[in-house]
Amino acid sequence: MEKQWIALIPAYEPEDFLPALLREVKEAGFEAVVVDDGSGAAYGETFLRASHYATVLTHAVNQGKGQALKTGLKYIQDTFGEDCVVVTMDADGQHKVLDAIRLCRYTQEHPGVLVLGSRQFSGEVPARSRFGNEITRLVYRLATGVSVRDTQTGLRAFGGRMIPELLQVEGSRYEYEMNMLLDFARRKVPMKELTIDTIYINGNVGSHFNTLVDSCRIYKEILQFSASSFLGFLIDYSLYGVLLILTAGLPLTASLRLSNVGARVVSAAFNYTVNRNVVFRNHGSILKSATRYFLLAVSILAVNTGILTFLVQHLGIPALAAKVITEVVLFFFSWVLQRRVVFREGVTTELC
Repeated sequence: MEKQWIALIPAYEPEDFLPALLREVKEAGFEAVVVDDGSGAAYGETFLRASHYATVLTHAVNQGKGQALKTGLKYIQDTFGEDCVVVTMDADGQHKVLDAIRLCRYTQEHPGVLVLGSRQFSGEVPARSRFGNEITRLVYRLATGVSVRDTQTGLRAFGGRMIPELLQVEGSRYEYEMNMLLDFARRKVPMKELTIDTIYINGNVGSHFNTLVDSCRIYKEILQFSASSFLGFLIDYSLYGVLLILTAGLPLTASLRLSNVGARVVSAAFNYTVNRNVVFRNHGSILKSATRYFLLAVSILAVNTGILTFLVQHLGIPALAAKVITEVVLFFFSWVLQRRVVFREGVTTELC
């Protein structure tokens, strides 16, 4: 190995086979760093045995997988510097050491690339794991335009020079790994997927992933966007109703269009401000993002008005009900374009 390879393993209430995994990791030539994420005294013996093969760092209380990874990364940065290759592995036995070696070799040959161990999800895979990955893969593709087959993989390799960037990624629990992919997509960091074996031990009962709570953390951005859009919709809908009353004396088409345009101008200004500062946290040029948003808003407004007019005049749907239908139809279209065009830049990945 030309560079030092380091295996970083966050562990919370691990199974008894953790020391055996670490022994295999050490025999393969890795330095191993394990972060005990507040497992407690009941797991003291496991981590004592683990310490024969790895450096064990300890959180007094559980802080989450993301924070455990950051603790390990900070230690690696301070101890080994930039001239190393790091691979993160899960403590539940899902990853083979041979696959970790493959990822590290590729990383060493292609510096500056985030390498992902991509599972095939073939054979007997727990339903929640298969379903969860399908959903996050779809959301990630819509959000970034990037096709990543396994967005939830914990087997990831990267050069030591990436550590400062990784320490800046938001999130302290399971959302951290998704945020990593989102942030790297924004900043055009190249990513590569290498196929690895899919391993689940005892139906993945060792996983501490909380389907409801941790999924909400992972989908935080789209939930924030939904809330922003809903508030914008309330503003838009209220003004739309008021303007319909005020323009009731005009021809129907004129009343619909004036009301829709007037309400949308106010709600769009609100929506831009919230999305830029809260949802996407865009710190780039206001002029550039505002111009893009304006062009997007005008385009959506034209489509919105066309759909609204068609629903009311040709299908006979009441104006207020037609407004709701139109907004729902355009919701995901707006989210995708705001993330991919207004508040970010693109990136591509390869799969092999």
